[in-house]
Amino acid sequence: MKIRILLLVLLVSSFIFTSPVFPGKTPPLDKWKPDFDPKGAKYRCIVSNVSTPGLVGTLAGFEIRDEVWKRTNGEIYVDFKPYSMLGGEVEVLNMVQMGAVQGMGVSSVASTNLGPRFGIVNLPFLVNSFDKLEKFINNKRLFDHFLMAMDHQGITGLDITGYGNYGWATTVPVKNIEDAKKIKFRIAEAAVNQLSYRNWGFNPVSMPWPDVPVALKQGVITGLDHTLTVCNVTKKFEVAKYFTQINYAQGLFIWIFNKAWLDSLPLDLKTAFIASVHDVCAASRLKSLAEENINIAKAKAAGVEFFQLSNADMATLGQQSLGTYEKYASEINRNYPGDIYKPDNFLKEVQTFLK
Repeated sequence: MKIRILLLVLLVSSFIFTSPVFPGKTPPLDKWKPDFDPKGAKYRCIVSNVSTPGLVGTLAGFEIRDEVWKRTNGEIYVDFKPYSMLGGEVEVLNMVQMGAVQGMGVSSVASTNLGPRFGIVNLPFLVNSFDKLEKFINNKRLFDHFLMAMDHQGITGLDITGYGNYGWATTVPVKNIEDAKKIKFRIAEAAVNQLSYRNWGFNPVSMPWPDVPVALKQGVITGLDHTLTVCNVTKKFEVAKYFTQINYAQGLFIWIFNKAWLDSLPLDLKTAFIASVHDVCAASRLKSLAEENINIAKAKAAGVEFFQLSNADMATLGQQSLGTYEKYASEINRNYPGDIYKPDNFLKEVQTFLK
């Protein structure tokens, strides 16, 4: 165990003290440099994210950095590293667990690798709107239990930011289920997503996000399962000119931290740190709603054509999704020794509450 920790620390250090290598160019981070000198910080918190600060849900990492610095009077420096600078999400999850990295804004689809309970927000047509997400978050008992998903792994969940509603960006129009069955959809490397697409009778292609641009241009895939905001910000609409708004789930980043590191902070600093994360995330979610509306307008102005499935088709997808719920209910409902709240059926409680 000590050897593993040492290797992870050395690996992360190599990323911190050398410039990361990216195809073509290093992501431009100069515009997000802090307006303070972090050298005097007593505590350093390295936080990773896979995406671009061009999304407000990812930009929250820099906002957390600045708010924590202010509220702790420069005692804690949050060293935020977006763009997968520390590696893929599964790799970084292991680093957070071991303590080599102190935190990350992990996507909800990857979070289930260490916290199956987090998968509840990936289930089709459950937490699938901005309003439902806020309603879920404001139920302290249910949301706090949700955030305990990785507690047994030594990881604390603090809050959530978002990046919009999931739909289909495609190279040909998709107006109904039959159209969708002809599409080769790129989906995330996540079991819940894969099962949902199989239950819907579609043709999913599990693929790492960095491989998408070339695959889309070459026709290896003809559609993307992602949010409109991400597709527009990352210029996927330059190839995929159509978007079908099915809004079956919210794109989410869950902000998680190594529990031992968090508990090692003096109580006043820990309290300020947690409050900073909560306040930044709450403000960020409001901006995500505005961000999606802005990107819808931009996509339409650029010639992207929008579609919605009929009520009958949506009802069919909802019915076919029941198999996904049945498959993952036991994992989502599993309680662990450290849980404060131990519901008999967490999934059912959330379903009932969000109706």
